[in-house]
Amino acid sequence: MREAPLLVSVRGAADTGLLQRHLPGCTIREITALASADRKLAARAEVLVLRSGHQLDAERLRQWPKLRHVIRAGSGLDGIDTGHLAARGVTVHRNPEPAADAVAEWTLAVLLALARRIPYGHAALLEGKHVKQHCLAPPLSQMRLAIWGAGPVGRTCAKVLAPYVADVAFASRPSLLDTLPTRPGDELPGWADAHIVALPPTDESHGRFGADFLAAAREKAPLLICVGRLGTLDVSTCLRALADGGLGGLALDPVEEADLPLWPGTDAPGPLNFLATPHIGAQRHDVRVLLDRWVATTAAGVLAGEGRTAA
Repeated sequence: MREAPLLVSVRGAADTGLLQRHLPGCTIREITALASADRKLAARAEVLVLRSGHQLDAERLRQWPKLRHVIRAGSGLDGIDTGHLAARGVTVHRNPEPAADAVAEWTLAVLLALARRIPYGHAALLEGKHVKQHCLAPPLSQMRLAIWGAGPVGRTCAKVLAPYVADVAFASRPSLLDTLPTRPGDELPGWADAHIVALPPTDESHGRFGADFLAAAREKAPLLICVGRLGTLDVSTCLRALADGGLGGLALDPVEEADLPLWPGTDAPGPLNFLATPHIGAQRHDVRVLLDRWVATTAAGVLAGEGRTAA
C-alpha cells in the first residue's frame, strides 16, 4: 500500500484542522520549530508550511530530503534559501496580498502614536514622571511621509496613510510604477518627517537604516517605522539615535524571539518614544482566516498535481 504523503507545519503557520479536512488522505504533523524537528519526520515530509522567524538554509534542508514544496503563510522569505531550494527542485509558494491591509492599519496606529509622543508619555508615567510639557507635537497633517519599498505593504501603507499627512513619496527605483509619487532616496532623509521601511531583506537593504541614514536625517529628527524586516535597520544604532535625539520616534513590528534583547546592554535609557511589537502587523482574524484557507487549498493543489492525494 502506498504511504500517505506527509505535510509538516510549524506551529502558528496554519490551521492543522483545516488542513486535515482539505487533505483527508494526507498525514499532517505540527512541530514547534524547524531547529528541533524530529529527524525521522523531516526525512519523510513532502510539504512544509512555514511562518516568519524560521531558518531553512542549505544545511538544514539536508534533513528534509523528500521535500517538494514549501508554503510560506505570508510574504517574507528571509531565512529561506530560495536559490538552494530551487536548485533542489523545491517549489516555494507564498501569498503577500492578504496581510497588506492589516499591516497598513498597524502602521497608521503607530504613526499616530509616535507623532503624538504617546509611547514616551506612557513610559514616563510608568517611571513616576509627568512629562506633559515634553509631549507637545506638530499635527500629523503637516508631516511628509517617505515610504521605502513599493510592494503590496508599501503601496497599501501609502493608500491608507495619505489622507492623514501632507505629502507622501516613495524612494525612487527604476522598477517603480510611473503612477507612484517618488523622490530620489538620497533626498528623502532631508525631506521627510516620518519614514516607513517596508523593504525585503537583501544584500542592498541590509542595515540600510543606520549611521549614514541617521546622519543625513538628523536635522529632521524623524519618526522611523519598520514594517519590513528588522535586518534592514541597524537596530542598536537607531536605538542610540532615539535616546540622543537623532530620531523623534521609533517603532519596530517584525521582532522575533531571536532578536531579543533589543537594547544592547542591561538597561535601556528612558523614557523613550519607542514602540516594539512581536511581528503582529498581520495578526488580524480576517487575515488569518484567508491565509489558513490559502495554505490548505495550495497544499491540496500541489499534492493533487503530483498524484499524492489518494485517501
